[in-house]
Amino acid sequence: MKKLFLLFCLLPALVTIGFAQESRQDASMSFIGTYQPIITGNAVTQTSTWGKGALLEYRFMLTPSSALEGNYQYSQMNMKYVAPFSNARFHNSMQEGSVEFVHSFVYKNFNPFVGAGVGLLLFDPIDDTGTTTNAGTRTRAPAMVFSGGIAYELSPSWDLRVEYRGEVLKSMEFGLSQFGTNRWYLMQQPAIGFAYHF
Repeated sequence: MKKLFLLFCLLPALVTIGFAQESRQDASMSFIGTYQPIITGNAVTQTSTWGKGALLEYRFMLTPSSALEGNYQYSQMNMKYVAPFSNARFHNSMQEGSVEFVHSFVYKNFNPFVGAGVGLLLFDPIDDTGTTTNAGTRTRAPAMVFSGGIAYELSPSWDLRVEYRGEVLKSMEFGLSQFGTNRWYLMQQPAIGFAYHF
């Protein structure tokens, strides 16, 4: 009876150790680039320089091959607007919060993955020499997010992660209606970084 009671008391500890052996979550940090195409509409042309920033990702495994992922991104870029009677340039920061469902596949040390979800982007003009007008305001943009990439297992705890992310959103005008193109477009974002499993 004492042995059975001892086994019953140790069972939760054994289960915890078993779960600890199987990575149920990971966190990653990546360098990310942002490319936005030339957008034309309503006689307005919107262009952008390559953006650079950092991407933080957290995945919680629902099954060995599927996960929920939360993302946060911070990037900076320059955006230029050419309209019939006015031009403007904005040096702005972009922040992203998004949630994705991710499905992964295992091929030895290579783990390809695909994901899809929704997010909210926040574009905020920075008051410096890269911004030519102080009339612009913060702009929010809901987005559809998709991703795909490969995680290469360096060790049981660490991966090298190479990823392509796409975000479909409506062009922003920083609160200035004369710069509204009223167009949807695809923002492309390659990323590379490291993931830690725990």
